Amino acid sequence: MPNELKILFATSNKNKIKEARVVLQPLGYSVQQLLINGAPPDFIEPQTEDIGIISKSKVRQSLEMISGTEFSGFSILVEDSGLFINNLGDFPGVYSSYIQKTIGNDGIIKILEDNKNRQAEYRACSILYQNGKYFESLGICSGKISTEIRGSNGFGFDPIFIPDSGDGRTFGEMSQSEKDSKSHRGKSLRILYEELRGPSE
Repeated sequence: MPNELKILFATSNKNKIKEARVVLQPLGYSVQQLLINGAPPDFIEPQTEDIGIISKSKVRQSLEMISGTEFSGFSILVEDSGLFINNLGDFPGVYSSYIQKTIGNDGIIKILEDNKNRQAEYRACSILYQNGKYFESLGICSGKISTEIRGSNGFGFDPIFIPDSGDGRTFGEMSQSEKDSKSHRGKSLRILYEELRGPSE
């Protein structure tokens, strides 16, 4: 398989890798996790509220890490996402992963306890570096925060996020294929898919 068809996904989240494979493998890409000495890369994140800037920084850091190694020439995929809650000034946003680990879904529900405005959106920025070119896409899924944890599917804030395009269930109550058809990450990856596929004959 040519190197350009091998995509190294710079993430420690196995769920993200599964979602990327579903979308990109039909184009002939092999999506693998980027591991440096057997472990996911440890990135230095720039201090910014822009997930696009964070993603680009991680791509550059990944390219430096694989320079001169057996992975040189492979495509690099980075995806950064976050939950942006209107009534909290877009918090937790770029800090979503940290907030999920510290206060979790229960913490978010408690913060919004007395708020009637529970509007929020998931945003995902995917950047693929291939043969010296950057492919960038942004996927957004609008919805609201539920008043209780519902469902055990998905990961992160999925059990408390109700997409506007759904039927009232949280992502945590949906199957993987249902979630992929509506989610921010699914949208972002499908935009990448269209860019990589190029114009139809």
